Amino acid sequence: MTSTDLHTFLRTRRSIRRFKTDPVPDSVIERILATATFSPSAHNRQPWRFAVATTATVKEKLANAMAVEFQHDLEADAVPPEEVQRKVVRSRERITAAPVVIILSVDMTDMDTYPDTRRKKAEYIMATQSASNAGMQMLLAAHAEGLGSVWVCSPLFVQETVQNVLDLPKTWEPQAMYFLGYPSETPEVRERKSIKEIVKTY
Repeated sequence: MTSTDLHTFLRTRRSIRRFKTDPVPDSVIERILATATFSPSAHNRQPWRFAVATTATVKEKLANAMAVEFQHDLEADAVPPEEVQRKVVRSRERITAAPVVIILSVDMTDMDTYPDTRRKKAEYIMATQSASNAGMQMLLAAHAEGLGSVWVCSPLFVQETVQNVLDLPKTWEPQAMYFLGYPSETPEVRERKSIKEIVKTY
């Protein structure tokens, strides 16, 4: 692959929210996750953890539990009832309709420990950034397999619920959720900010 080909590959990844019903082979999922683990991480501690749901029963259980929490939050924000219902239904459908749902968690077990708040915070941020690296690499690996995928952060708002539904170890802190599957849509590229807006050179 030339550098031009690689740039084209990277720039053609899209956030896909609608999938065909075709199942994704276990071997493809494993290959994607293996590639994700080659991401850089702080101290090479590899604090990422993955929970993979492909069965309808588990996805529905997760969707229902998260929907309850989501509805409570929306009602607390005084969102109109019809809007609450619309958002909750859409949230549930996104989870249940995705062939593969992957929860990305961070595990601080192997990270460095410090007595002061400043360094504790920095270490936690390093761990979450490391997990994010793995999440991005997972999206690119899915793209390489011809899959569509999208990243959402809803588990951050209901970490304990996700832990309980999936029976995750308490050291696994859910950070994000990824939907994968064979795409049934091809979104246009969204406008990007210009380099001049986001870069300062010296």
